[in-house]
Amino acid sequence: MTDEEFSTMSVFVHDARKPLNRISMQAELVKMALNGDIPPQKALEALDKIIASAKDCSNTLAEMTLKMGESASDGSDD
Repeated sequence: MTDEEFSTMSVFVHDARKPLNRISMQAELVKMALNGDIPPQKALEALDKIIASAKDCSNTLAEMTLKMGESASDGSDD
């Protein structure tokens, strides 16, 4: 793996972590709502954010796959 490929992958990993952290935090809110600590409406809002964050993460991983595939095919032309 070249330095450029490693750098690109590091950016994608960082970008994938952000929505995963959001998912974790929002899941905690759902747990609190189920325990009665916060209003049930907050759980519904958190679930919407979890769904959006999962889509963000999926898009980031798909973008990474495309980018890494392009990089691999560029290297095979040498």
